[in-house]
Amino acid sequence: MAEYNGCELPEDLWYDLDYLWARPNDDGSFTLGMTDPAQTMAGRVVAATFRKVGTHRHAGRSVATLESGKWVGGVPAPFDGTIERINPAVAKDPGLVNVAPYTDAWLVVLRPDDLQAAWARLKRGPEAIDALKAWVDKYRLQCMRCTQ
Repeated sequence: MAEYNGCELPEDLWYDLDYLWARPNDDGSFTLGMTDPAQTMAGRVVAATFRKVGTHRHAGRSVATLESGKWVGGVPAPFDGTIERINPAVAKDPGLVNVAPYTDAWLVVLRPDDLQAAWARLKRGPEAIDALKAWVDKYRLQCMRCTQ
């Protein structure tokens, strides 16, 4: 796993190069969550509201809204798709996003309308890690995790 300014950047994940990581599932859907730099920038997440399962979202439209003491914002879909599942653990305890962004705090499972188009919008490997490092530098972040 790459680490930069305290930010964990798993090399086995795919990224939208902004706020989200994506893990492909065997059935063609993707599990999505916030990156470590994004959760740090947001601050302690105190509320999470999800779009309903079955809701179709276009790329850039929110699949969820997260709220912290300093920020309220939508979590944008990285590609066109339909929400298949939401994470009930995050709905119940939004602070998980700050504790385990790459594991327990995944946000939604999104099924792309077009699998090839979804892959085209995601990046992985050195290109993704370099872009995420540039994102960290742009916002002058030093990542840290909250405790429960």
